[in-house]
Amino acid sequence: MRVAPTVFPDPEALGRALAEEIADEIDSAARDERPYVLGCPGGRSAHSAYRALADEVVARGLDLGHVVIVMMDEYVERDPRSGAHRRIDAELLHSCARFGRREIVEPLNAAAGPGRGITAERFLVPDPADPAGYDERIAALGGIDLFLLASGAGDGHIAFNPAGTDHDARTRVVALAEQTRLDNLATFPSFSGLDEVPHYGVTVGIGTIREHSKRVVMVVHGVDKAETARRLLAAEHYEPDWPATVFTDCARPRLYLDEAVVKAAAALNTTA
Repeated sequence: MRVAPTVFPDPEALGRALAEEIADEIDSAARDERPYVLGCPGGRSAHSAYRALADEVVARGLDLGHVVIVMMDEYVERDPRSGAHRRIDAELLHSCARFGRREIVEPLNAAAGPGRGITAERFLVPDPADPAGYDERIAALGGIDLFLLASGAGDGHIAFNPAGTDHDARTRVVALAEQTRLDNLATFPSFSGLDEVPHYGVTVGIGTIREHSKRVVMVVHGVDKAETARRLLAAEHYEPDWPATVFTDCARPRLYLDEAVVKAAAALNTTA
């Protein structure tokens, strides 16, 4: 299904609108006395929404004790002796767990106030030692109320799913494609070069996103995402060579763009 975009003047306006939606849903879940499960990418795409959501929590006096944050992925390293994979140190600047804790959970908890925040057991990060357990835990929560999605600029990866990923793929450890690693040089400025970017990650799968999301919003902004916007605007179904197109097959998909990326995508179509 081709998804008509919603276009905002800039990333800040996009973030504010998305934060208002999330805050409405958090409030509704509280009234229904049920958990609210928010799927979150690391990196730049949803950052304005995370900031604006903290403002909404303050303005509305929201209690976040029922909110669950589900992170999409994490870098992993391979033990040279045993060959086993383990998550990287969660205090490293490029750790997705650190990003989720510092950029999402801590600001929201500060906004909510003491005793009203997201507890440690409600902040979830996939474990390379038990990838299947992540999908089971999401299912046990009743699925993800809203999964915020983002696409890699160079190869359309979503989370760490590389081009060619099967549409039924579940949470698993993957070798990171070189283009994904190149994209992440911009995502995490702490990397000084490609040799510092890990070669492996644990990631939710394409099937995980598609089957366990009650609704999704794909967020794309900035001229560097022009090819991403062009591909997603044209997509009608999942295209394995650009994994972010999975959003078209998800329940209640939305595509949120800013004016800059729309203009840049249109310029690509003109010169094609």
